[in-house]
Amino acid sequence: MVRSKAPAKKPARSAKLRVGDYCLISPARNEAEYISETLDSVLAQTVRPKRWIVIDDGSTDDTPKIVAKYAAKHRFIEVHSRADRGRRALGGGVVEVFDQGMEILGDDPAEFVCKLDVDLILPPRYFERLLEEMAKDERLGSVSGKPYYRAGDALKSERIGDDVSAGMTKFYRRAFLDDIGGLVKGLIWDGIDCYRGRMLGWRSKSIEDPELRFIHLRPMGSSDKGIMTGRRRLGEGYWFLGAAPSFVLASAVYRLQHKPALIGSLATLHGYARAWLKGSPRYDDPGFRSYLRRYHRAMLTKGRARATELFDREAAETWAKRKRPDRKSAAGA
Repeated sequence: MVRSKAPAKKPARSAKLRVGDYCLISPARNEAEYISETLDSVLAQTVRPKRWIVIDDGSTDDTPKIVAKYAAKHRFIEVHSRADRGRRALGGGVVEVFDQGMEILGDDPAEFVCKLDVDLILPPRYFERLLEEMAKDERLGSVSGKPYYRAGDALKSERIGDDVSAGMTKFYRRAFLDDIGGLVKGLIWDGIDCYRGRMLGWRSKSIEDPELRFIHLRPMGSSDKGIMTGRRRLGEGYWFLGAAPSFVLASAVYRLQHKPALIGSLATLHGYARAWLKGSPRYDDPGFRSYLRRYHRAMLTKGRARATELFDREAAETWAKRKRPDRKSAAGA
């Protein structure tokens, strides 16, 4: 009896043979507990980055040693160091480190760059899918998946709005960053970029899809001195952003769904009120603050999904007007 041969299996898609037109920039400080999982999940991507610039921001643990070990095996991983500032970089500090990464990137022609935190586990097709999303929409300036965190044996969503990209993994079109003038060095910089982009006609989004769900190994806002400090800082960030009191109150009520529920929401309100009473600086762009409050009013009166739809339609009109002079000059050439 002659046994028939089993059909040959198709060769598995090799991440080593696929390199995308994007680079990663990762600020890192005292991330020894988490960074190996992030490194491994990037190495497992179906489409790897051209370069991964990891900037150690004065770590006092084994973070630099861990990254150096990976960099010795994988040439696309680069390790750069900064002097110890004595604390974790937040808000403007994160942007400062990212800007250093952009300077290191220099004139590299990569079309896309991602600010990537190193306390994440990414699904294997994460960057492949984001590149596909960018290819489908020339107006898409920043995009991400949705963050989840572990709660016992379950995963819970961090409830990032669909109209913004998640701050811990911001996948940017570099033309978008140039157009908005770079990132703002302040709290909630990762909201300002999306709103400024929409003012200029761009789109930003985060996508709910199983292939784009990533695990945040620390709950959002807990990386420095715990979740309560993070909630208070959120309120301070709302003040810097220019949010109206009505929106901050609505946000605090919404966050009653997140633990610690009541005291966490009160901490957000306290942070906003304290910044207000102190007369803390605000993002110095009256036009932006006016636009933001109009957007927030639409969210409160029409719901976030409808507000996003209306403002995206407005952004599309802005985009068309900005592109029209190019078409006229091309026709007259």
